[in-house]
Amino acid sequence: MKTLSRDALQLGGFAGIQEHRLVTDTRIFGSRKKPETSEGLGNMVYLADAQYNPNGESGMHPHNEIDVISVIIEGRVSHEGSMEHGKDLFAGDVQVQRAGGEGFEHNEINPDNNKNRMLQVWALPEEKGQSASYKSYTPKLAGVTRIYGGSKNQSETFDSHTLIDIVHLKVGESISLDGEQLSYVITGEATISEHQNTDDSDIYHVKDGDLIRSQDAKITAINNLHLLVVSQQA
Repeated sequence: MKTLSRDALQLGGFAGIQEHRLVTDTRIFGSRKKPETSEGLGNMVYLADAQYNPNGESGMHPHNEIDVISVIIEGRVSHEGSMEHGKDLFAGDVQVQRAGGEGFEHNEINPDNNKNRMLQVWALPEEKGQSASYKSYTPKLAGVTRIYGGSKNQSETFDSHTLIDIVHLKVGESISLDGEQLSYVITGEATISEHQNTDDSDIYHVKDGDLIRSQDAKITAINNLHLLVVSQQA
């Protein structure tokens, strides 16, 4: 098991955004990758925990051949761009924009006089040349909500062998995860053990801002827990 703390990383940012970049995969960043950051998992190649300054914005910018996932944690985001222009997103909401070969432009804006907080995640598409497309979700506040990945035979999420879930656990609740996963603690605290808490597994304490790479993990909430979990389809 490997753990990376957001608070151990340098605060960066651009335009009206301050952010900690936890995943900067070599496949995207090459020699610009900072060695203290994690590699991704499967097709997931980037994760940043960001705060927008009051009335701050990213500025209009393009993407091509990347899937961009935005998880709103605190405050609001007003979305502008070539898809779903004018959509408002509130704490708990998720938007997923598939650039494909067509590409898209977007600008995310904090419309309020207080800072907000948002996760930004990137995943490489499994096929190039697709049309640009947009999906949004309001994950349920109990259990697991899939926001990315799955087979081509469904339309709820964009297809990928890389799976991304939002997980909400109440105090004392647990979830067991098979295979390898990258889990990010958005809010709350938990214990985590590998090999689903067998006699020979160590138990670790994790909290808000921790990124954990684990295998066959069992996660138990110490208090109300909000997670982003990345895994791969068997």
